[in-house]
Amino acid sequence: MPLYRNLKEVYTTRHKQQAYTCGLVPTMGALHQGHLALITKAQQENEYVWVTIFVNPTQFNNSSDLDKYPERLMEDVKAIHQIDPSIHIFAPSTKEMYPEKVTATKYLFNGLNTEMEGKDREGHFEGVITIVSKLFEAIKPHRAYFGEKDFQQLQIITNWVKTADISTAVVPCPIVREANGLAMSSRNELLSKKTRKEAGFIYNTLKYCVTNGLQKAAIYSHIAHAFGKHPTFTLHYALCVNEDTLKEVYEVNTKKKQRIFVATTVEGVRLIDNIALK
Repeated sequence: MPLYRNLKEVYTTRHKQQAYTCGLVPTMGALHQGHLALITKAQQENEYVWVTIFVNPTQFNNSSDLDKYPERLMEDVKAIHQIDPSIHIFAPSTKEMYPEKVTATKYLFNGLNTEMEGKDREGHFEGVITIVSKLFEAIKPHRAYFGEKDFQQLQIITNWVKTADISTAVVPCPIVREANGLAMSSRNELLSKKTRKEAGFIYNTLKYCVTNGLQKAAIYSHIAHAFGKHPTFTLHYALCVNEDTLKEVYEVNTKKKQRIFVATTVEGVRLIDNIALK
């Protein structure tokens, strides 16, 4: 399996592949079935697939969160190899991606970063776009694949690509969930077995709101009540939001593009989830 550690190797290989379609799956490693679903979709739609594995320091506003993030490169390589040994993997060092100073570039996001994760994690999305920009420049993919679990990130990347007139198509992919409904995340590994099982209530709560056609006030009340039954989970926000603007809606309308978003912290681990209101 092709494994690259520096940009020069990437440039050389991509130059040889330029006549063929390329799909990119950017990850921070600690791969789970959600990541593997993205890779599989990319493989189905492109002649070459690249997976990047890089824990990007500029998107962490909390150094302890960065330090705790799980890393297991060889296990990740093996998991990708089981899908297809011809997939190209780029796993650079921090020095390779930030040769001078480990800092994010400032971007304008048309207000998409002012709420939810942007409000709670200052500078997070600047870090995300900084590394995505570097990866797009190096690999020049025709398509890039991102999961809807990080829906705000997905919308910000989509908006940035459009604003910057980048030719790469951003492909959204459905949330992949554990058996109890918990949205798959590399951070789930940091939870105790008991808490990981208990965390299934998050999705079940969101699903109840949609299934029962609750209106905005009832949604907020139901979520608050559900979290009240799980006191170790700190609820940061619960919002009904327009998918395009990421602004809170005045009322629920299932004919429009709206979602419920929640964020919580338990055992020092931040978990986010969302569900479409339809």
